[in-house]
This record gives sequence, structure tokens and C-alpha cells, in this order.
Amino acid sequence: MDYFKSLMGGQPSQAPIAADDSDFADFADAPAPSPVSIPASPADTQAAEPTAATLGQRGVYTKWYRVWERTQPSDFLMEAIILPIIIVALLVHYWGTRWNRSKAKKWMAVHAPLLEREFALVGYAQVPKVTPYGEVQGDSLLEASAKLSGDNLPNDLLKEKAAWEFETYASGRQNVAFVDFRLYLKRRMNPMYMAAEGITGMFFDSVKPKPERMEAVMYTFDGKEKDFVPPPVPGSEEIGKSKPTGHSAYDPFVFAIVSKMVMRRLRDERYDLSLTFTKDNAKLPNWTTVMSESAEVTETMLTKDLVAAVNQAGDLFEYLIVTDQPTDKPTTLGETTPKKRLHLSLKLPSDGNYLPTLPLFQAFLRLPDFLVAQAHFRPEVLKKVHAIREAEKAKLKKISDKEAEEERLKALEKMKKEERDRKMKGMSAEEQRKFLERENEKQRKKAEKKMTRRA
Repeated sequence: MDYFKSLMGGQPSQAPIAADDSDFADFADAPAPSPVSIPASPADTQAAEPTAATLGQRGVYTKWYRVWERTQPSDFLMEAIILPIIIVALLVHYWGTRWNRSKAKKWMAVHAPLLEREFALVGYAQVPKVTPYGEVQGDSLLEASAKLSGDNLPNDLLKEKAAWEFETYASGRQNVAFVDFRLYLKRRMNPMYMAAEGITGMFFDSVKPKPERMEAVMYTFDGKEKDFVPPPVPGSEEIGKSKPTGHSAYDPFVFAIVSKMVMRRLRDERYDLSLTFTKDNAKLPNWTTVMSESAEVTETMLTKDLVAAVNQAGDLFEYLIVTDQPTDKPTTLGETTPKKRLHLSLKLPSDGNYLPTLPLFQAFLRLPDFLVAQAHFRPEVLKKVHAIREAEKAKLKKISDKEAEEERLKALEKMKKEERDRKMKGMSAEEQRKFLERENEKQRKKAEKKMTRRA
């Protein structure tokens, strides 16, 4: 009835409608649910009961916020193991890096007087420096240099390429375009790497750790000063130790004095030394040998001063190479273009005493002057040297011609295939069948001719 009354515009009755199913009648007047508190011990209840002042100022504090009450030391066992390892690793890294920097600065401080005496620009400064080493002469300069330390060393003399590799640069000298120096030190900041390298080196010679060493590569002008040196700026002719003269050419050859400890490795790794003959020389100590292309070249290069410097260097000497051939084996004729260079490798002394190697280092810096003056050989010697190079060039030319022929045949085969596809596109199905039959017949006849020739 209430429904019909509402349709007619009347007010529906406000009396509750009785449901036929009274199973949920008990929940009709149930109060709203409220959270049930977690029962706690009397001590925790008393500690957690807030006062009026506490509620107004800091809020309610429970055991959840008190870390020291809900944790114990055993919960931080992993952190207690990892943190000391990280701290030790950081300390070792800092110690190893600092030691390597100190050793590199020591080397630079000892050799800087010699370099600044021979070159106008040493390091990575923009302009040459005026140094007080010019008035010191002879052995006194070597002795004074050997006593220098790396304290107060200018930052632009040495560059840190890695924590175990340092480099420097010198230029501005007659007969020399520039020189690159690299120091290779132990990875003291990573003892695990050093240990793994040492253990592996006991079983494999290819990964045997190399000693700390200095490697220098000197690039000579070889009469091409115009390609390296820009025209002088007016008023700047005084800058530099000497002016290039243009008469810095010398004959091409490969010559090396090497320690027998590294002889096999050098012959395997360097292409230029693979062109030489190895022979001991009575002038040199028995732990060194000569790798040369000619006996006359050997006699010319083994001067009294150079032999004495090698003897004084002793076990710290690794190799001295004069070459015009590439280090890596060339794969094209363009890579065989002569590029004259000088290489020197010396071990770094563990006690920091560089006096034994300083005479050889000085001789290395002055060797280009000797080459320009003396490295001009008889035509018979040069003919022998050129014959070795021409033989290597012939091998490369043969390989290059073979590769070119293969490329030509591939291109010709591609053109034939394209022409064949073009012809078949304009044919009907019957014409294509006949065309393929003729091709198969030609191939069969060619195969029969080959079989007949072999028989």
C-alpha cells in the first residue's frame, strides 16, 4: 500500500519494514566495531600510559620506536663482517695509490733535470720553463739528480693516467720531434689482483706479471721538420734549446740491445725485431744480446759510452731499440711506411736509487744526434737491409693481390647473377624451363671436361 501511496503522491509510512527472513535481525542494532587493543604486560602498560603533558608535547612512545629495546647485537652480524672489510679495502686502496704517486714523483724529480737540460718543453705546461740545471755539468748533474725527491714537484710535469700508470712528455729539441714516457707500477691498491696475477704466472708464462718499469718512445724528425714544426712566430726565435736544421735524416735500419730475460717475448710480440738476427757481442755483458740486420750496423751502434751505460744499468736494463718498422705486423702495404723511433725500457729500482740507470737514460736522449752524424752506411749494407723489407712487402702484395682477385671474382659473379635474373623475369614458364635446361647442360659439359683433364 505504501508503494501505491507514494505513486499517488502520498507520503510513505516511516514504520520499519519487517523482513521475512529474520536471521540478521540481531545485527540491526549492533554498535559500530572498534579496534581491540593488544594485551600487554603490566609493566609495558604502565610505561606506555601517556600523561596529559606527554600527549601534548611528544606524543605516545611505545617499544616500537625504541630500537635498543627491540634489537640485539646478533641482528647486526652481517654489518659487523662487511664494514671492516670495506674499511680495510679503502685503506689499502689509499695506501697503494699514495705509494705509487710517491714513486712516480720520485722518478720524475730525478729525471727532470736531464729532460729540462735536453728539451725546451717538459711535461704538459703551455710554455717552456727556465730551469737552474744548465750550469751543472757531467757526472755532477747525475749525482745531484739521483738525490732529488718528489716533494714540491709541479703538477704539470706528470700525468696520472691510472693509479698504476703515469706518463709525461717532452719536445723542443734538435733531431727529435717528441718523446713519450710511461711508468708502469704495481697495482698496490688491489692486492687481490696482484696475488691472482702472481699465482697464475706460476703456471702460464703469457700472464706472468711484468716488473715495474719505465718505457720511453722517441720520435725523430728524419728530415721532416716541416711536417712537425710550424713556422716560427716573429720574435719567438729564442724559445727552445735549438732550432731544427732540416738535416736530421739517417739511414733506415733495425737494431736492438736486449736483455736475454725478455728476448723471446720481444721477438714474439714485435714485428720489427722479427726481421733481425740475434747474436751475442763480446763488448756487451753476457746477459744481453744484439738483434740487428747487419754486422756493420752493430759495430757502428755499439759505442764505448753506450756499452758502459748498459753495463752500469745492470739488471735494471731491459731493451734499447732503434727501428723504422712498425711494432705490429702490417696487414697492408700502407702500414709498411718507415717511421723512425727509439725505444727504451728500464726496470724501476725497488730502493729508489736511479743513479745506475741515469747514464743510459742520458745516452738515450742524445742518441738521435749520434744517428744523424754516424748512421750512414755503405750501399752494400743498405741493399741488404732493403732486401729484407722488399721480401716482406712482396708477401703483403701477394696477399693483397689475392684478396683483390677474390673481390673481383665476387663482383663478376654478382653481375652474372643479376643479368641472369633480369633475363628470366621477361621469360614465360616454358622459356624459363628451357633456359634452365641449357644451363644444366653447360654445367654438365664443364664437369666432364674437368674430369677428362684430371684423367
